[in-house]
Amino acid sequence: MQRKTRWILGALLTVVTCAVLVWAFQRPIATALLTQIVNKNVGRNIIPDLPDGLHLALCGTGSPFPDPTRAGPCSAIIAGDRLFIVDTGEGSARTLGYMGIPAAKIEAIFLTHFHSDHIDGLGPFLLQRWGVGTFETPTPVVGPIGVDQVVDGFRAAYVLDFGYRVAHHSPKIMPPGGSGGKGIPFALPPVGQGDQIVVLSDKGLKVTAFRVDHAPIDPAVGYRFDYKGRSIVITGDTKKTPSVHAVAQGVDILVHEALQPKLVKLLEAGFANHNMGNMSQVMRDILNYHTTPEEAAAQAAAAGARELVLNHIVPPLPLRFAYPAFLGDAATFYDRPITVGEDGMLFSLPANSTGIEHKRLY
Repeated sequence: MQRKTRWILGALLTVVTCAVLVWAFQRPIATALLTQIVNKNVGRNIIPDLPDGLHLALCGTGSPFPDPTRAGPCSAIIAGDRLFIVDTGEGSARTLGYMGIPAAKIEAIFLTHFHSDHIDGLGPFLLQRWGVGTFETPTPVVGPIGVDQVVDGFRAAYVLDFGYRVAHHSPKIMPPGGSGGKGIPFALPPVGQGDQIVVLSDKGLKVTAFRVDHAPIDPAVGYRFDYKGRSIVITGDTKKTPSVHAVAQGVDILVHEALQPKLVKLLEAGFANHNMGNMSQVMRDILNYHTTPEEAAAQAAAAGARELVLNHIVPPLPLRFAYPAFLGDAATFYDRPITVGEDGMLFSLPANSTGIEHKRLY
């Protein structure tokens, strides 16, 4: 008994001694830890380590709803060593950094439409690309008619900030001509005369924009990326529409937005119970211009897609335990892999093959 008591006292003394030493040397220990973090993360760039091919990085899989696990809608497409961003939801630029994909490498940003949750993170992307990359020309921002108005609005909001940074860091470090973005609009064919247009064809990469149905939001588009025999389609926000499975024929990965009405009705009831009638009405309204997981699965099956990845997740799903309830009966419509998108996921499509590799970047 005495031996056990002595052992317990000795263990307690060791714990107390360690705690005192950690407290006494907190500053040097913290500095050493922070040095390791800096050495690991500053200048991190995963792109050169990727195999040649097409890659999809999920930098934002959320929606306008608060979700601690998901930034706003954002997908990064890496074609060879070229980086493109599709939509810039709030917090997604920070997520891109967590993933080791530097915003300074962005060649262009593509916007699907101008709902706030798809554009409200644009400012940080423009600032990071300029500040880290020391570009002398603005960031190209490609989108349907109206994109130049959106980009000009962000520039107006940030113009004082741009001036401060040039004055503080010097024009050499922050070239004035590289601040902000340049809107590059495209026009789809008139309704009934075609639903798609090639918006980029260069160095083996083809990007096709196609019309989707997100009425009353018009224009609204999705994008298809083709590179060295591999392909990715990103729908943007849309209800089920024939244009999606038409343009997605034979695609490797279909990235489709998804809303589960049965779970949204829980929010509708919650708002109503708290006398928040306006928000309860919003929950009813959003049901008619989004796609259910089951409908997205049917689209993937009709297109013959190799894999379905769901994004713009509504409602928020902070727990993976809730994924089966979100997916509902989707698996009965599509017998290939269905992934509920999470921030930090990377899908790699090596050139001229059929494989799809999965990885977590954080």
